[in-house]
Amino acid sequence: MYAKFIKRPLDFILSVTALIVISPFLLLLTVVGAIVLKGNPFFTQLRPGKKDKDGNEKIFKLIKFRTMSNAKDKDGNLLPDAQRLGKYGKLLRSTSLDELPSLVNIVSGSLSIVGPRPQLVRDMIFMNDEQRRRHNVRPGLTGLAQVNGRNNITWEQKFEYDLQYIDGGITFTGDVKIILKTIGKVLKRSDTVREGTVSDMDFGDWLLQFGEVEQEYYDDMQEKARELINR
Repeated sequence: MYAKFIKRPLDFILSVTALIVISPFLLLLTVVGAIVLKGNPFFTQLRPGKKDKDGNEKIFKLIKFRTMSNAKDKDGNLLPDAQRLGKYGKLLRSTSLDELPSLVNIVSGSLSIVGPRPQLVRDMIFMNDEQRRRHNVRPGLTGLAQVNGRNNITWEQKFEYDLQYIDGGITFTGDVKIILKTIGKVLKRSDTVREGTVSDMDFGDWLLQFGEVEQEYYDDMQEKARELINR
């Protein structure tokens, strides 16, 4: 009953209310971000969402506050993440304030408050059929994996938690528990990035590093991801 009839209307009401209440703060972060990053303070990226009637993931544009500059080297290539992520960006990430614009995605219906966290398109194409069952439901701003290690657990563990959330039955009580645990994680600023990294490793890179896929297969899948994005 909750998952089918209540969850989506409740997501809409809560996210609209939140946007109204924090709108002055959002405006402040927008202005500060534009000044600090010398340009557009918003970051958008295509992510796979809930599967459509044909069983294909619907690709949507996730909105966040930009945390890295667009600084480039002498050849016009973007500098490494570590060099483009300044103090302002680190603050946004550690406090999860960069996620606030995603409330717009919840209002539009491409995202839920709680659900499997939407990964990159280039992550999705490396998932097997079982792992892609996570896309049978609307993705979430936070989820079971985020309160059980977030970026400090393996990719396989992330998917296991995503499927556990779905298979265990989506309930109001369960979602409230995840939201409360998320607040605790945010206040503690824990697990925001994988230890020893600036940005978490893509799933394909993870598989390649541990010898789960060959370089040729990796390259083919990356090309497939680019084709999906450029459709």
